[in-house]
Amino acid sequence: MKHGIFKRNLTRWAVPMFLAAGIVQAETTLKWVGCGITKKAFMTELATAYEAKTGVKIDIQGGGATRGIRETIAMDSDADMGGTCRFMLHSEQSGQAIKAEPVAWDALVVITHKSNTVSDISSENLRAVYRGEITNWKQLGGPDRPLRLFIRKGKISGVGRTLRKLVLNDFEADITSEYVFKSSGPLEKAVQQDQDAIAITGISSAKRRDVKVLSLNGKFPSYENIKSGDFVLYRPLYIVVNYLKPQSDAAEQFVSFALSDEGRQIIRKNGTVPYRDGYNLIQKMLRQNRKSFRDRKS
Repeated sequence: MKHGIFKRNLTRWAVPMFLAAGIVQAETTLKWVGCGITKKAFMTELATAYEAKTGVKIDIQGGGATRGIRETIAMDSDADMGGTCRFMLHSEQSGQAIKAEPVAWDALVVITHKSNTVSDISSENLRAVYRGEITNWKQLGGPDRPLRLFIRKGKISGVGRTLRKLVLNDFEADITSEYVFKSSGPLEKAVQQDQDAIAITGISSAKRRDVKVLSLNGKFPSYENIKSGDFVLYRPLYIVVNYLKPQSDAAEQFVSFALSDEGRQIIRKNGTVPYRDGYNLIQKMLRQNRKSFRDRKS
């Protein structure tokens, strides 16, 4: 295992030199699978820039955060990297051979149909919506119409797990709804079509949809509010690498590019906060994690 640690440290140190010297093989293709929100947040633009710089192609596939983790871990899968908007569960971790590298910050946002007259929601009311205590838009200051809650399937998706942690303070909370979607894309498209819908998704994908994004506690999920932590529903976006896979060195070089000054600038231009730019959020995130586990045990 010490050899694996040395290999990773050497790879990270040597990446800028490899890139400058053109050592990366131009015919290399890396397969990335995972979270659609991560894809929209930075992956597409980073992959384009990286190919132009090195000749290495990134084959970007979707499938969600759970797929991004599991296919990267699986030795019989051809995925070289995974994208995820949640950290790995204990059952998914495989010692030091797997690493989830935080690359950027995303925010969970409340979205509705663009015609909705409600513009802000409190954390308390949002929690009540997901607990089934608020079922009419009138209770939120809107029209006297039924509120339709659209949710992601399961508890371990990137959105589903983070929602339970940040909004409900309970990773195992049950959410009841007639409107359940397998991934964020179909959910967002459905909100565009339903004037009574409400849902939570990532800001990186929501801002590319024809939907209304609500403020939370009077704070809009702007770049600066996410970076400072003033918008409270923030989370890291990760790239997962399996160091036992044949192209792990090439995958790690791409991760190092994403974390470099050039990579961070590309992420900023895409309207997403690079992980190191919001470094002060880490302590807040750790406190949130502790609270979620503490509330779960109580």
